[in-house]
Amino acid sequence: MTRVAAVDCGTNSIRLLVADADPATGELTDLDRRMTIVRLGQGVDRTGRLAPEALERTFAACREYAEVIKEHGAERLRFVATSASRDAENRDDFVRGVLDILGVEPEVISGDQEAEFSFTGATRELAGRDHLDRPYLVVDIGGGSTEFVVGDDHVRAARSVDVGCVRMTERHLVREGAVTDPPTAGQVAAMRADIKAALDLAEETVPLREARTLVGLAGSVTTVSAIAQELPEYDSAAIHHSRVSRDRVREITDWLLRSTHAERAAVPSMHPGRVDVIAAGALVLLSIMERTGAEEVVVSEHDILDGIAWSVA
Repeated sequence: MTRVAAVDCGTNSIRLLVADADPATGELTDLDRRMTIVRLGQGVDRTGRLAPEALERTFAACREYAEVIKEHGAERLRFVATSASRDAENRDDFVRGVLDILGVEPEVISGDQEAEFSFTGATRELAGRDHLDRPYLVVDIGGGSTEFVVGDDHVRAARSVDVGCVRMTERHLVREGAVTDPPTAGQVAAMRADIKAALDLAEETVPLREARTLVGLAGSVTTVSAIAQELPEYDSAAIHHSRVSRDRVREITDWLLRSTHAERAAVPSMHPGRVDVIAAGALVLLSIMERTGAEEVVVSEHDILDGIAWSVA
């Protein structure tokens, strides 16, 4: 086995996985998996630049992760950066900071590469499980972008579009520097129209409606599952491979779009960093299910991070 470390730095969060990889059995054994909300993409949609305070939050998390990687003695490390750092004018500041702290240069990957990693991480362990039909449609709803991948054992088609929980919140739900609480009908309608346009774009490349099983990844999807199960706290084991019906997703989304900040914050499984962006993320998920006709979503805790780890192994 090979001990590897993988870092996935997205628009809203940065995550670390240290694991032992056994290519012979196709198994990853987690040694440490953690996530920190850093909002690296704060304001990028508006300014085109990474904010100094967002960079410092990210670098602080990197310093913590460097200690964990050293403690576990990982032999190899790969650091992948996604939507926010791909779009920013000052991404060189980000690259230099990560290199100084972790000793590796972050790879600012394309949306298509991001989709490939997500598909591998989400589906490698699904083969023969619970009679899930193929092809799969894997959707990774991030902060700045959403990746769509259709495939069986391998990727057939993939597309990344600029619709995510942070980007949609900042674009449609923020007025005078604060998230509207709750949003107006007009704001929700504008967000729905933006998501519809993104789905139209994705469908030009990816045959969304051909998939037989919808697999949902990332924090918006896992949080919807936690709410659906009424978990007393966030529980990865309960969430991983759970299934949520379209009707239940619609019910939760409608509530989130009507709720106040305090009501959302009171949900015991809700990460504080998701309180203001979860409604937009849930609406993206619901819109995908309505477009594809999926009756349920299979929720996976294994995603791009696991795909990155396999690429290192």
